[in-house]
Order: sequence, then structure tokens, then C-alpha cells
Amino acid sequence: MNKLKNNQILPGLLLSFAVAAISKGLATFFPEIGGATIAILLGILLGNTFFRQPVLATGTKFSESKLLEYSVVLLGFTVTFQTISEIGVTGVLFVVLQMSVTIVCAYGIGRKLGFGEKLGLLMAGGNAVCGSSAIGAIAPAIGAKDEEKGQIITLVNLLGTVMMLTLPFLGIALFGDNLLSKSALLGGTLQSVGQVVAGASLIDAATVQYAMLFKIMRIMMLVVVVFLFEQKVKRSAETTVETSGKNKKLPIPWYVLGFLIACVLNSFVSLPEIFDTSAHFISTWFETTALAAIGLRLDFKKFLKEGPRFLMYGVSVGAVQTVAAVVLIFLLHIK
Repeated sequence: MNKLKNNQILPGLLLSFAVAAISKGLATFFPEIGGATIAILLGILLGNTFFRQPVLATGTKFSESKLLEYSVVLLGFTVTFQTISEIGVTGVLFVVLQMSVTIVCAYGIGRKLGFGEKLGLLMAGGNAVCGSSAIGAIAPAIGAKDEEKGQIITLVNLLGTVMMLTLPFLGIALFGDNLLSKSALLGGTLQSVGQVVAGASLIDAATVQYAMLFKIMRIMMLVVVVFLFEQKVKRSAETTVETSGKNKKLPIPWYVLGFLIACVLNSFVSLPEIFDTSAHFISTWFETTALAAIGLRLDFKKFLKEGPRFLMYGVSVGAVQTVAAVVLIFLLHIK
């Protein structure tokens, strides 16, 4: 069974790695663009033209999800609590306020556009916390249908991709060389871990590191969001839909715990320098391979099928998220 599964993973994994290797090679000629940016753009081009074969799907999905999770854990060996403390209380306050605004507005806009309560909650949670992972955790807790979950996952991924390719340039235009401001904008708004890494990679490695700190704070709130949404549905008029049997409290994702453990070790134990250099080297390769896979899996035709009302919903929520983040960064003086 494991051998069969490995055989299914191998084609897509090898393709993702090949695209990553080519991208790193091209980055030596175009260092101002960078390997990460080239990887995701080349992946999008190849994934929507030559490499659309179903046999690649399992491996590219593994590369997109698992390699990024491993990359996050390894990132912990390059970060200490001193680094995290630079975000400060205002950084934590920013995350809480930004998530609150996103949830309230995403839910409210959805209801105004005629979407049901559960679909609105999925959109709110997916944008506020961590994209598809949050949607997957919230859906069984509120009794959402598979069709609703699929629609919102598609919409959130589309919105996240657009924001991933635009927010880095907005951050540079608004905040210039201010590392924490740019990191808060990306880490506080982009939906998935992959999109945060990809977007921040368009700027520099330091932005990736700090943006991930903001993102991890959001992910750590997942359990709270799932609990609150579950309680809301139970109290609402739509409680006639069964949610029993599927409900379960989810712990913090394993890679967040892994990141924290690695960070603790790096903060309190004098680790050999090879830990830092090796973690950085492997994490970079995992990251670039995962970004290549994200590009390879991005299907524009699938997004277009969702229709104008869904697209209007996505654009509206994305605009609110972006404006709220910029306003909060200025008000809280995150810099």
C-alpha cells in the first residue's frame, strides 16, 4: 500500500522539484526576480499548458502541502524568541483586530450577496485564518455541505493567488524598507501558508521570516475560530442541519507545534551552526519546490466556472482585508 502511494506521489513530486531546480538556475541570471517568484510563475505556465495530466495531481498536492509544512518547521531553527518579541504586543493586537474585521466583513458581505450562513462562515474562516486548512476544519464543525466547502476553497484560493501577486508591490509602495509593516501586511492578510511564503518571497528572505510569524499567530487561533463558529450555528435558526458525528475539536496544526519546539530549542539551547545553515538550505529547497507545485496546480478554468457573484464576493472581501490591514498598520504604528 505504501509502495503504491509512493509511486503515485513520485511523478508530481519529481516535476515540482524539476521546476524548482530550473527556477533556481534561472534566478542566477535574473537575481532581481528570485527563484521563488520564477518557480510559481513557471509552474502556472506549465501547469495550464503541458502538464495537466491527472497522474501528476497526487505528487503536486504532496509537494504543495507537506513540503511547505516541513519548511515551516525548519524555519523554527532560524528564529528565536528574541525575533518573535520584535513583533511585540502591537503585532499580536494587529492579528486579533485584523482577523476580527475579516470575519465580520466576510460574513456580512456574504449574507448581503445572498449566500447562506454556513457558506459565509467558511469564507470568513478561510480568509481570516489559513485558507483551505481552516475551511476543512470549520466545515464539519458547522455541518457544511461538500459542495459549499469546494466552492469556497476554490474562491479563497483564487483570491489568495491574486493578492499573493499584488500585495508585495503594494507593501513596497506604501512602506518602503519597513520590514515589519510589509510583513504584517502579507502575514496578516494572505490566506494560506504557501501564499504567505510566495508573496513574501517576491520581496526578500527577511520578509518571509517575519511574515510567517504573523501568519503562525493567525493559525494558532484556528481552534478558537472553529469553536465560535460551531456555537454560532448551534444558536442560529439553521440548526436543523445535523452537525453531530462530524464535530471534533482540532488541535493546533502539527507544523505550528513543530515550529514552536524548534524555536524553543534555538532560543534556549546552543545549537551547532550547522543546524541553522542546514535548516535554511533545506527549507529554501522545500519552499521553492512547494511554490512550483502551487503554480502547477493552479487551474484558471476551474476558477472561471464559479461565476460573477462568487468573484464579486472574493474581490469585496479581499479589498476589505487589504484596506483594514493597511489602516491597522498605520494606526498601531507597526514598524
